[in-house]
Amino acid sequence: MKAKAEYSLVDITKYFLKLGTWGFGGPIALVGYMHRDLVEDKGWLTEDEYKEGLALAQLAPGPLAAQLGIYIGFVHYGLTGATLAGLAFVLPSFIMVVLLGMAYQLYGGLAWMQAVFYGVGAAVIGIIGMSAYKLTIKSISKFELTAMRSKWLLWLFYIIGVTITVITQKEEILLFLACGILYMLIKAPPQWIKKPATLPVGILISTGFWKYDGKNLHEIAWFFLKAGTFVFGSGLAIVPFLHGGVVKEFGWLTENQFVDAVAVAMITPGPVVITVGFIGYLVAGFPGACIAALATFLPCYLFTVALAPSFKKIAKNAAIKAFVEGITASVIGALVGSVIIIGLRSITDIPTMLIALAAVVALIAMKKLQEPYIIGAAAIIGLLIKAL
Repeated sequence: MKAKAEYSLVDITKYFLKLGTWGFGGPIALVGYMHRDLVEDKGWLTEDEYKEGLALAQLAPGPLAAQLGIYIGFVHYGLTGATLAGLAFVLPSFIMVVLLGMAYQLYGGLAWMQAVFYGVGAAVIGIIGMSAYKLTIKSISKFELTAMRSKWLLWLFYIIGVTITVITQKEEILLFLACGILYMLIKAPPQWIKKPATLPVGILISTGFWKYDGKNLHEIAWFFLKAGTFVFGSGLAIVPFLHGGVVKEFGWLTENQFVDAVAVAMITPGPVVITVGFIGYLVAGFPGACIAALATFLPCYLFTVALAPSFKKIAKNAAIKAFVEGITASVIGALVGSVIIIGLRSITDIPTMLIALAAVVALIAMKKLQEPYIIGAAAIIGLLIKAL
């Protein structure tokens, strides 16, 4: 039996509303804030409860920080707590990206807005390139011969992910699933393969504000539902999936518009994945933004509330861990492939190359520097360059 919570449902909802409004820094920073505030300062959660939530967020598909927030809401207040915590965390940044989408639609053709995104787009390439590097050493291994040799199969999946993404210029869900299944079969074959029984079933369940196309809404819903279901780990891991569909498959956005959409996610607080709201708005107005956000976050919500009650048992399952490791290696490889593709099209001259390199150097030299500051500096530089 769980101990009575030391906080009310209103308290935890207000906390996530504030975190969604002021929480800059990306998924790693956000999960760090949750530990500092809820475990160390307030004592609302035990260390074990927090660690269980973090482990579930890493194992299940979807954005890391949003999943942890949903789990924390679930700990003492069940389905209601999970729902309110998730909505409170995502809603502030959703409102912000819709407002930015409206401004982008109104002013995107003006010279000053183009100048801003000239610098910002280049900085974003540097930021996601650095994030791809960090994800690589965190999720696969460091670039050391011994470590790479011990994880050679994951590195193979990673290289395949990079190569296929660069060649096909789109996401390959079947590749991700194949890598996950193969790694699971090699490293930790599940019992149902050794002794065939019933197969486990996966849980798959004027500014243009109101302008939309019915066909587009169906395509948006299905595409973003897949994005939320098959992407693991950091919010930036969704970039190759989005790029392949939004730019290549459907042609909803141009290459520059897509980089601008990623930039918008960088300058707003809350989960990075909220860029889907901005993309949805550009494609089909406010209805498109709502459907894109709902479809992306619904799978992680369902996975979290479905797995939370029995997670301690699931977390010890070696087959599930191996499956996730295999998928993650190929997904991060795809992220690197996307950085290469987008970079080749966005870094068009010496100034944009220098801005991208400066963003990387700034992140290395000042480890606590948050991305919005880099984006702001890049916007000013873009304006100055275009004014000269």
